[in-house]
Amino acid sequence: MARDTSKLRYAETHEWVDAGDDGVATIGISAFAIEQLNDLVYMDLPEVGKDVAVGDEIGEVESVKAVSPLYSPVSGQVVEVHTELPDNLDNLKEDPYEFGWIIKIKMTDASEVENLMDHAAYEKQCSEAG
Repeated sequence: MARDTSKLRYAETHEWVDAGDDGVATIGISAFAIEQLNDLVYMDLPEVGKDVAVGDEIGEVESVKAVSPLYSPVSGQVVEVHTELPDNLDNLKEDPYEFGWIIKIKMTDASEVENLMDHAAYEKQCSEAG
């Protein structure tokens, strides 16, 4: 079943979060961010087991235009990394909310998700960014 983007939460830095009932957050980067980056050439991801806090750099994505850091929108421990993603970056553009998940984090404080933007607020941020 396709992920409902209207139910995701979003960081100002364009990471999306799908917080599961089991306390595990699935994280990716939005279609808007991928479109802005354009041609992706490289992605660096964190190791499983790494502890992260909100705002910590968890990797980077490189396009022909720039290198952009990826930030953790929640705190916790990385429990899974999408290892197929760096070798299939074209698929990220085609399906950022399913194939394009980047990592899964076992959250230490699920309430942090409430600090992120809902879909409407994120859409507003993107429209203002042009």
